[in-house]
Parts: sequence; structure tokens; C-alpha cells
Amino acid sequence: MSDFEHRPGVKEATLVVRNLRLTGVDNQNLEALKTEIDKLFGIDEVIYNDKSGSIYLTYDASHINLEGIEAVIRKHGANIHNDWWTHVKESYYQFVDQNIKDNANHQPHSCHKPPPGSKIS
Repeated sequence: MSDFEHRPGVKEATLVVRNLRLTGVDNQNLEALKTEIDKLFGIDEVIYNDKSGSIYLTYDASHINLEGIEAVIRKHGANIHNDWWTHVKESYYQFVDQNIKDNANHQPHSCHKPPPGSKIS
């Protein structure tokens, strides 16, 4: 895939796929929850699986992170499932998201450039 096959602002190199189980999702809050998450900048796709109670997300981790998405989920009365495996995945996702964001903002260093403020004659 290329960057043109995703929403504006979503780059293939920093695209991540997340799958988390949720609790407290019902017919009243499901559509509002999905719609608000879908409008966030950097989101590529949002799918909710009723059978497993899981939300499937693809997003650009250089623009948005899991904490911002979880805030929207909690705002609508739902929450991340409270089991061991979901918490392990959530922690791992947060670590990887932060790493991607840090690497996207990193300015590479070159040993072949003169130091700032030096005058070369």
C-alpha cells in the first residue's frame, strides 16, 4: 500500500493496528463512540466487533496515541476491558506508539557537519 490509499495525514511508515476488548458498549453509545473516534486526525479505520466486544483501530501513531482514543472511549461510558491480557496489550501499544512518535520527530545527527556557531575558513 502507499500513502495515497489512506486518509489524509496517515503515513504507511507510522501506521499501526490495534485491537482491544471494551466493556460498557451498547447500542446507545456505539455509533457516537465510533463516529467521534473516526473524526480524530490520524485515524485510518475504526471497526467494532459485536461478537467479541473488541474495537479494531488503524491509525498513524505519529499524530495520535492510544491515550487520546481511550479518553474518547471513556467519554462515551465505555472502558477498556479489565483483564490481564488486555492490559498487557495496552501497555505494549502505548510503548510502541511513544517510540514511533519519538522517532518521527527525531532530527538525525551528522558527524560531518561543523558544530553550530563555529566559523570555517
